[in-house]
Amino acid sequence: MPVDSPPAPQPPLVLETLVAQGLPSDECPRRARIQLDLLLLAIEALDLVGSEAMLTAARDLALDGLVKSRVHLWLLRGTNPMRRYSQRRPLHTEEAKALVMIICTLSRRLTVLVRQLLVGYQQLRDRELSPEHHFRLADYLSRFRSHFRARMNPRRAGVIAYSSDEKLNQLAIELLQQLLLCSGVLGPQRLWSSLFDGEVS
Repeated sequence: MPVDSPPAPQPPLVLETLVAQGLPSDECPRRARIQLDLLLLAIEALDLVGSEAMLTAARDLALDGLVKSRVHLWLLRGTNPMRRYSQRRPLHTEEAKALVMIICTLSRRLTVLVRQLLVGYQQLRDRELSPEHHFRLADYLSRFRSHFRARMNPRRAGVIAYSSDEKLNQLAIELLQQLLLCSGVLGPQRLWSSLFDGEVS
């Protein structure tokens, strides 16, 4: 008698809150892959144990079937084509949803710090002072620039656009603003939808 094949594994319940975007395939577009990796890069610049926190969040959310280990997380992030060691493998939508939930979970934990840095940044702008006048902000910006330059391919056009400290600082601030939006109750849905603006027909 034929043996029934086991049922296909179901995605974790936490991912069901993220609605499919009607993309032509199960693979995430380039823009989404870049954005997710940059947000994770900002989290690493905020939290010295950021990469370990990502794996802990995956376990807490029961997403360790999609984000299985430090190496697997590196492979997922390597789908960002701006990276030095970019992976040719696609980033599937379920994997992208898992990264969205991890980003939003960690954003909520970092909300107080993110708010402090953004308030400090605005105060410096109002007084026409440089970020060096705010120790915690300067530290975050310095770490972000270091991470970005160490991990991104300097020959890529998208990376060349951020060749100056000023451009990288502005990117780092924009990512802080996005992380703050991710920290709210509807943060995962907002982030998920933003990844596909202009991508869905």
